[in-house]
Amino acid sequence: MGEQNVILPRSQKDIQNFTKLLLNDTQALEKMLFDQLFELKPIRIGAEQEFNLIDKHFKPACLNLEVLEKINDELFTTELARFNLECNIPPLEFKGTCLTDMEKTIKGLLSKVQSVAAEFDTDIIMTGILPTIRKSDVKLSNITPIPRYKALMEAILNLRGESSLPLNIRGIDELMMRHSSPMIEASNTGFQVHLQVTPDDFPLKYNIAQAIAGPAMAAATNSPLLFGKRLWKETRIALFQQSVDTRVTKDHLRDRNARVMFGNDWVRKSILEIYREDIMRFRILLSTTLGKDSLKVLEKGGIPDLKALQVHNSTVYRWNRPCYGVAGGKPHLRIENRVLPAGPTVLDEMANASLWLGLLNGMSSEYPDLIERMDFADAKANFLKVCRNGLDVTFTWLNGKKYNAADLMKNELIPLAKEGLKKQKINPKDINRYMDVLEGRIETRKTGSQWMLDSYSKLLKTTTKDEAILAITASTLKNQKTEEPVHKWPYATVSDLEGSEFSSITVESFMTTDLLTVQKKDIIDLAVEMMSNGRIRYIPVEDENGCLVGLLTSNRIIRYFSKKHIYKRKMVLVEDIMIKKPFTISPDETIENALKIMETKVIGSLPVVQGDQLVGIIMEQDFLKISSRLLNRLFAANKIIEKKK
Repeated sequence: MGEQNVILPRSQKDIQNFTKLLLNDTQALEKMLFDQLFELKPIRIGAEQEFNLIDKHFKPACLNLEVLEKINDELFTTELARFNLECNIPPLEFKGTCLTDMEKTIKGLLSKVQSVAAEFDTDIIMTGILPTIRKSDVKLSNITPIPRYKALMEAILNLRGESSLPLNIRGIDELMMRHSSPMIEASNTGFQVHLQVTPDDFPLKYNIAQAIAGPAMAAATNSPLLFGKRLWKETRIALFQQSVDTRVTKDHLRDRNARVMFGNDWVRKSILEIYREDIMRFRILLSTTLGKDSLKVLEKGGIPDLKALQVHNSTVYRWNRPCYGVAGGKPHLRIENRVLPAGPTVLDEMANASLWLGLLNGMSSEYPDLIERMDFADAKANFLKVCRNGLDVTFTWLNGKKYNAADLMKNELIPLAKEGLKKQKINPKDINRYMDVLEGRIETRKTGSQWMLDSYSKLLKTTTKDEAILAITASTLKNQKTEEPVHKWPYATVSDLEGSEFSSITVESFMTTDLLTVQKKDIIDLAVEMMSNGRIRYIPVEDENGCLVGLLTSNRIIRYFSKKHIYKRKMVLVEDIMIKKPFTISPDETIENALKIMETKVIGSLPVVQGDQLVGIIMEQDFLKISSRLLNRLFAANKIIEKKK
């Protein structure tokens, strides 16, 4: 999440002072570029590994501060939500065995945090979006209590001027909802790769990073599920953009950039074009407590940290982000790839990173005239198509030629990446190992997202959505520990849940959300018809704002119509028969509590409400599903015991 020493500007004076520092930073950067103060050699690579903490029920575990304190390692840091963590991989010189060295480092760090997490009865998992994440997990109470995060959330909401934000993503299913804060962005976890570049190389290599964003993602998608919905092959992209979008819809037409963006054009001369565009297009969200006048630092012979520029840069989320840093007293430039998701395994991640790094190196010598050969709009369109559909797309590539994604990868890009890595003197065995993983994925067409979707479809034939999602998460966790690449994984099955516990199953996991409802002024005939055709015994009554105002039951209707006096009435309304104050339950409550309420109150259903809003219903037949699950698990556990005997 970037620089932590930040504050929310509270006055116009604060904004003005920060703006002055920001403009001074760009002028200082321009002078440093002109004076050739930047480090040129050696070229280094780095990475940031994000991951989730999960409990024994495969749900988010909000324990990042406790785990971080116990692990006591400066390479680990917080992320936005209390169930996220990140480890930073120390920079490595881009040569020889650097790729396998990075892989070993990541595995070592993950093993270290996994051991500590186990002390808290939790585990770690790498996936672009955790399939079991619930809306209740991304509420503001689960934010990591660090001033930067709170300031960022407040700044985004202030610019929006709304108490809730829309989220609409359409794939196989459609997610259409409102959320109370940008915290929903914490559903995402990624694997960010950094490549150091020289100032002269920056324009071409940044443009290559943009051009290959789509192809690099094609075989790397790993985030198809959110809140039980099958959405984009890489849902992270849409979710991130919408969750921190500060634009407000107006009646008139006007172009406005989202703060999460691909970009608007190629870079022509230098990194300054990007920084200056971001200053022009995006309002200041955060300020810093450590800002210095960079021009004065330069005048005194020092190297400025460009703190204001870095803070502003950290609030504009380009998928390929320009980065400035200072190491050993020497400034350098980097390109940060924010496209790639976390997981499915470290090996898969390093294969994705190798492709990206190899292409940046290979295409720079092969296509120095890239922007003359390719329209920027095509690069952007390729990226968005892939995020929606994965490998099942046709790219518009150089000189306007059309290629199937798999063919372009196999016949042109993987060979180019191999050459780019060879040029950097990367160990040949390592090159072949990572490229073999990519070729295996393309050959089987089994990316992380496709594995999840195929598993989900197979599971839904024999079990519930909730159990399917749990099984996918359990299988992901199990397979990650084998270190087999995802294209070799068996599909998830219910047996992957063997040994898991169910004492804390929540109402949200089993409630019905595809609701048939009526309003109190509807005629009872409509309700009876809906209940008959839908084969349901309970129907919630809501107002025009989606708030629960009553509950209609089949027993209530039968009793009402059994009274002779009702025949004297010309028309019966829902409000005449409905239960006006039904018992309700929150989606965060446990199934155990729901069962107790239904038993003690002798009722067959419980509307599920968040505040006053109707969000679902849980009925007596849902407990048959739960009982069936528990019995199946018990039988499976007994079989395992018998085999061991």
